[in-house]
Amino acid sequence: MNVAVLAFPNISPFHLAVPCMVFGEGARSAGIKEFNLAVCSESKAVMPSSSGFDIQSRHSISKFDQADIIIIPSWPFPETTPSKELTTSLLTAHQRGAIIVGLCLGAYALAHIGLLDNIEATTHWAYSNDFKARFPKVKLNNQVLYLKHNQLYTSAGTAAAIDCCLHLVRQYLGSKHSNAIARVMVTAPYRTGGQSQFVALPVPNNVADERLASLLEQIQKNLCATHTIDELAKQMHMSRRTFTRHFQSLTGQSLGQWLLNQRLNYAQQLLEATDLSLEHLSEKCGFGSAVTLRHHFRKQFGLSPRDWRNAFRQA
Repeated sequence: MNVAVLAFPNISPFHLAVPCMVFGEGARSAGIKEFNLAVCSESKAVMPSSSGFDIQSRHSISKFDQADIIIIPSWPFPETTPSKELTTSLLTAHQRGAIIVGLCLGAYALAHIGLLDNIEATTHWAYSNDFKARFPKVKLNNQVLYLKHNQLYTSAGTAAAIDCCLHLVRQYLGSKHSNAIARVMVTAPYRTGGQSQFVALPVPNNVADERLASLLEQIQKNLCATHTIDELAKQMHMSRRTFTRHFQSLTGQSLGQWLLNQRLNYAQQLLEATDLSLEHLSEKCGFGSAVTLRHHFRKQFGLSPRDWRNAFRQA
């Protein structure tokens, strides 16, 4: 699978490095050989980065013509419109069915040329007002980490680009490969795209939150059990109200939503890696019945558990 990533003058090295790590060095280190990565630019001249050192790509955007995945990892400025050559290249690639990805402000490039008109997309939350004003035809959702619409992907800022790229690997090669790359990168293998951008305390910053993080790890190992706020608050020696506040601050979600996401993630893994029946699988994940599993799975992913299993077994 050919992956082309756009570099441009004054690009953030981090934004450029994310897809390069996932589809390049990270994949190779994990023993995955399915990706051929090319960093491309409109000029082969030396370009300054935003961090004070120069970069130079080996390939022109003519590589887009053979690319299966084209990634715009960021964008210079909101008001910058893509050149005529880049616009033509992206639109042509989209028409032939290539996957087009706008990470963080890369969504601006896709929006400027009309690819996001009348569909739901996301970008960095800090640019929400500007994005809405510039592109009223785009259905902006600034609450999520990443979104997919057919062959178009957009992501929120910075670290959400990692989630989006790993999701792409998962979609086309399965969780075994995306997990392997995540291990190389020492990052979480999967965060659902619907997870909020707004997490007040992404890591524990006091003793109570450290204890809560430890409790969450225990819950993840025992998802088949029933977990209630009252029971968990008691284990934490907190009132229901205090526990709920700490949980929301640490995870950015309610207990119910967090549990649902964890159970769905575990169901995905079991569907891809085992032959368990849906009834047995639903019990292991804590759904109780195959009917409940099917309902939540289809609502979250747009596929039935059986279709998901068939798709990723084939992958």
